[in-house]
Amino acid sequence: MNDLFVNNNGVLINVQTYTIKAGNRGHLYGDGLFESIRIMNGKIINFSSHYNRLIDGMRVLKMKCQSSFTEEFLKSQIEQLIEQNNITEGGKVRLSIDRKRGGTFLPKTNEIDFFIEASPLPHNKFILNEAGYSVDLYDDIKKPITILSNFKTKNCLVYIMSKLTAKEKRLDDLLIQNDQLGIIEGSSANLFVVSNGVLYTPSLDSGCLGGTMRMQIINIAMANNIKVYECNITPQNLLVADEIFLTNAIKGVIWVQGFRTKRYFNSVANQLIDLLNKKYQTI
Repeated sequence: MNDLFVNNNGVLINVQTYTIKAGNRGHLYGDGLFESIRIMNGKIINFSSHYNRLIDGMRVLKMKCQSSFTEEFLKSQIEQLIEQNNITEGGKVRLSIDRKRGGTFLPKTNEIDFFIEASPLPHNKFILNEAGYSVDLYDDIKKPITILSNFKTKNCLVYIMSKLTAKEKRLDDLLIQNDQLGIIEGSSANLFVVSNGVLYTPSLDSGCLGGTMRMQIINIAMANNIKVYECNITPQNLLVADEIFLTNAIKGVIWVQGFRTKRYFNSVANQLIDLLNKKYQTI
């Protein structure tokens, strides 16, 4: 890991050096966004979806997007870092956008800085977890439904606290609820429920993250004659389901084996992760 570099606003810097300047607004105020992007065969996948979500999030946060900050420019910056870090198979990228330094709660500018990290992963494809997750509900903090809910902002405390509580309870994850008590997502993934061969997932209006993998799974399912419905998810839905799985851009599909005393199969999750790998096998 000591030989890895990061891209700090277009400059490659060794990870062992100081890479974030004092006054960084992402550090001080959480005034930023980020994207987690999967690498396969040394190439980033599904980048257009990540870029579009990032630009939409920047507009909501009133950040100024320079004309030079195009999809092609950003992709070239990421590819340069992947090559520098000698990632030729599987890996992951974290792309951060922060408002430039200056001001306190009222920024002095809406210009942005970008910061890119890239590291290898042991697998060059999506692999379904052999040991299914055990989950329950996270009750301490509810996620409010706001204009920020669908984006990966740097205010992640609800997810961090959920992870810590899951660890205390000796569970793999806790499911986040919105302020109307709808179950909307895992602590780092979107939620799908399978009943009688049909997929159900919370809608974006429920306050869940607008996940790039969520949309890929919806599209793959529909292309393979699997019905998908966006709807409110309750504990009762989980208890009568045949399967539950989670999705995110890095792991793809995550099989949930148990919710409280209920146990689940993983045949649909297996089918979808195979279809996902097939989609990217020629990259």
